[in-house]
Amino acid sequence: MADVKHPKGLPFLFFSEMWERFGYYLMIGIFTLYLKDVKDGFAMTEAESADLYGTFIALVFLTPFLGGLLADRYFGYRKSIIFGGLLMGVGYCMMGIHSLPMLYLAMTLVIFGNGFFKPNISTLLGNLYSTDENKHLKDVGYNIFYMGINIGAFICNFFGAALYLTLGWSYAFLAAGIGMFIGVIVFLVGTKHYKDFDIMKGTQPGDMSMGRISLLILLPSVVFGVLGWMIKGITNDANPDGNIFGSDSTDAFVFACLPVIYFYSSLYVKADAHEKKPVGALLAIFAVVILFWAVFKLNGSALNTWADRYTDRQITGTAQSVFNSLKLSKDLTYKLDTVDKYDAAFRLQKVNGKVEKEYNYPIYFRNVSSNKLPAEGEKVSVWATNLSQSINPGWVILLTPLVVAFFSFLRIRKKEPTTPTKIALGLFISALSVLVMVAAVKAGSNGSEKVAVWWLIANYGVITIGELCLSPMGLSVVSKLSPPRITSLMMGGWFLATSIGNKLSGVLASLWDTYDDKTNFFLLNFSLLIVATIFLLAMLKWLNGIFKEYVK
Repeated sequence: MADVKHPKGLPFLFFSEMWERFGYYLMIGIFTLYLKDVKDGFAMTEAESADLYGTFIALVFLTPFLGGLLADRYFGYRKSIIFGGLLMGVGYCMMGIHSLPMLYLAMTLVIFGNGFFKPNISTLLGNLYSTDENKHLKDVGYNIFYMGINIGAFICNFFGAALYLTLGWSYAFLAAGIGMFIGVIVFLVGTKHYKDFDIMKGTQPGDMSMGRISLLILLPSVVFGVLGWMIKGITNDANPDGNIFGSDSTDAFVFACLPVIYFYSSLYVKADAHEKKPVGALLAIFAVVILFWAVFKLNGSALNTWADRYTDRQITGTAQSVFNSLKLSKDLTYKLDTVDKYDAAFRLQKVNGKVEKEYNYPIYFRNVSSNKLPAEGEKVSVWATNLSQSINPGWVILLTPLVVAFFSFLRIRKKEPTTPTKIALGLFISALSVLVMVAAVKAGSNGSEKVAVWWLIANYGVITIGELCLSPMGLSVVSKLSPPRITSLMMGGWFLATSIGNKLSGVLASLWDTYDDKTNFFLLNFSLLIVATIFLLAMLKWLNGIFKEYVK
């Protein structure tokens, strides 16, 4: 049999997605650092920045459901990808304008832009592998495409660090926008290779109309979200604003999700006997993976804080020369008063005993052990905090071939775990990664001393294995189990679960400063993942039976 090559459009989609992820992860890597920067940012506290971050990434993963449906039925994939890419590019550039209203507008553009871009470039790639000649290469094609995502996520933080350290935050955000525009240009250049595969699905028999989706899902969510923002609970010293779930944005998000959760529950209740089992299995998996995303997405908030405040980032010798030449580090001058003025939470105390927002953040020397402190007035070089965000994609690039080879080895011997078993394994391995951070807290005497970056590298290495066991299974599970008439809606359910998990991640991160012993913060996350693992293991026999019955 002649060797069949991959579609000619693959390289263009690969580099389009690589540049799109370059922009997105560059922005995510500096987002909370920018929000908390007192001098050039918005001087937000840890809780405020984590809440906004969680809301942002939650909405980023909620809009792909709507963008995918609109592209399927009305706009087509190419137009949606181009429109979404341009919205995101403009949004990233606008984030560099130092104004809260402009920041919120920029975030809105990114949220809706991602909704049009993310689901549709993946769908278009799948269409390229729809011919009899190359459909057997689809899984390999998606693996190659996934590598593009992680290459973009890996390299972007080096550019972001060099720009925000030397020129300022606005130039780093501008670079994210330029990266996105390059992605759109690459996509346009390759148009001839996939224009014939831009085939709209349209409304199929049994599909729910956009009018009904708007009436039953979108409109109730908006109404409930507004109610959640307005309704207040009991006010007290700990909750002066009377928020029910911690903040206005969290209240609004939780309320907005209620009609959507009710709608998906009704799909199971109203399903006929043949559809009930697969729909129930999908809803159960959706509920479990929420907790995975809640912990995994701490990379841009709590773990970014760990890298910034609790990780020894000082470099010397050759490393210092290399990092300095690449503009990936900055010099800090040690002064005794930068230590003595601050409490353990890195904040100045007000006269009345209340804590005010971070001042001169970050105070790097606050928890450097006494035997490592430089002399008064001496300078040290530290690498940029956001570089830690490249650890996870770096591990993905290194570990993906090994994980794929491992499961291929088991498949040949007919011992490959089922998809639900892989998800349970991913949850358990992810829980183990949190124990690495518990050990890191112990090694640093609960933050009183900085610890080596190897703790973060180890944590990301373990959770990446969990990610590779779980995350790629998501859309595969939906495509295998969904009744054809509601496949798009169930894809939306996967994105909804991811969105809720992302918001929960922001809620968890906002609790950081409330834990005097950071061990308890990470043990909370460990407990969530163990509960999810136990829950899934309890359903494993049932889920495997459904897969055996419905997946051929």
